[in-house]
Amino acid sequence: MKERNKVAIIVAGGSGSRMQSAVPKQFLDLNGKPVLYHTIAAFAGAYPDMRIVLVLPEAHFESAEKVLSYFAQRPDITLVKGGDTRFHSVKNGLQQAGSDAVVFVHDGVRPLISTALIRSCYEAALQYGGAIPVIDMKDSIRVVEGDVNRAVDREKYKIIQTPQTFLSEVLLPAFELPYDPLFTDEATVAERLGHRVHLVPGEEANIKITKPLDLVIAAALLNER
Repeated sequence: MKERNKVAIIVAGGSGSRMQSAVPKQFLDLNGKPVLYHTIAAFAGAYPDMRIVLVLPEAHFESAEKVLSYFAQRPDITLVKGGDTRFHSVKNGLQQAGSDAVVFVHDGVRPLISTALIRSCYEAALQYGGAIPVIDMKDSIRVVEGDVNRAVDREKYKIIQTPQTFLSEVLLPAFELPYDPLFTDEATVAERLGHRVHLVPGEEANIKITKPLDLVIAAALLNER
């Protein structure tokens, strides 16, 4: 199986609303460095030939440059202006992907992604055309439909993580489709073109930082490493 170009599209368009912070969550401090620094560093360190495309609002470009100043050696990174939705932001980032690539699409606020998981997604994408990491549900869940609610079998459901990883020849044509509000992630877009989504085991530590407690948990996990 031949090696492919590797491109990580890191989407960092969040605000600080749920964090009760005026600072967007990707720029909040996590153990002395911005959250986004840890995310970028994970991909830059996973493969020496990794190219990184950072997609974010143009108003945040200056903040992103400050994040990059924490690196002793600036990674191979391109800043791209985001769109109105995640779909449009990823589509903008894909313009930098090129052909013959494995493309990782990752949330900028998942800073604890491991090298092992990045490589697992890469290998699975080479074999299956695409791969997304998932973890099991621990809690009981119920479906609420109007005034009725019912228990469902949690074994039939998975929690989806990123990086959602696909060959460029799968992802680029998919993102030429017209936007649909049902496109909640990259997998739903690829599925629309008939591609089967392959699941790989994710990681409990690969949390998405959206609320203040998440930042506390991430700091504790980083301290353990």
